[in-house]
Amino acid sequence: MPPIDLPALAALVADGAQLALPPDTSLAPCELARALVRRGARGLRLLGVPVSGYATDLLIGAGCVASVQTSAVTLGEAGQAPRFVDALALGTVDVTDSTCPAIHSALQAAEKGVPFMPLRGVLGSDILAHRGDWKVIANPFSEAADPILLVAALAPEFAAFHAACVDSHGNVYVGRRRELATIAHASRRVLVTVERMVEGNLLDDERLAAGSINGVYIEAVALAPRGAWPSGLLDEYPPDAEHLAEYGRLARTDDGFRTYLDRFVLAGPARQPA
Repeated sequence: MPPIDLPALAALVADGAQLALPPDTSLAPCELARALVRRGARGLRLLGVPVSGYATDLLIGAGCVASVQTSAVTLGEAGQAPRFVDALALGTVDVTDSTCPAIHSALQAAEKGVPFMPLRGVLGSDILAHRGDWKVIANPFSEAADPILLVAALAPEFAAFHAACVDSHGNVYVGRRRELATIAHASRRVLVTVERMVEGNLLDDERLAAGSINGVYIEAVALAPRGAWPSGLLDEYPPDAEHLAEYGRLARTDDGFRTYLDRFVLAGPARQPA
């Protein structure tokens, strides 16, 4: 699979599309998010799998997002996600509250080709009252009263993540982050940024095959060195805690966020620190 350039990858995500993104701790496609900002994407419906972080907050602040379904939006040790918090307070972005198990279960249902997945943990919580799309039924295998929650299958239009490498067959290496395989299996179109291309077939190597996603699930790949920055990438580079803290500080105000965009986003990938 020959790579395409980053702007072409970002152009595949149409305005108004549903886009599933992993959290900052799981190979987030941060450079693709910046490319979407540069493209001027609008109306995106983001799905945090299962929580959201820097990429989601950046896209919200840049006016690219219409809605978010997630169990949290946070910058982790850097604190709250300021653009998300402001958008939530102003009502400029629709937010559907979920839980980590519910999001994973919904994706697993789509991965398996079934219409729903049963789940227990949400029963008794306040969130259930606000999710009319979730159904509680009686367990058909129990003679005693035993309610069970059904979560509808969720097949995102697009999923995106960053990976260490791609081989010539389109297989991508994600290491131990196997939840990305579920996202890829469940989604209709999967876009990946990678650090580099490698020779051979990752699936032929017993040491690498278990941490690789088969290229049949991948639609397009773009080279984007340090494409997870300021998040970390497996054992290759750690999160940039100092930069995330700077983003959190600047993004608290409209002017500060605009300063951040000018310095680190609109200027293009070359402005990233090494």
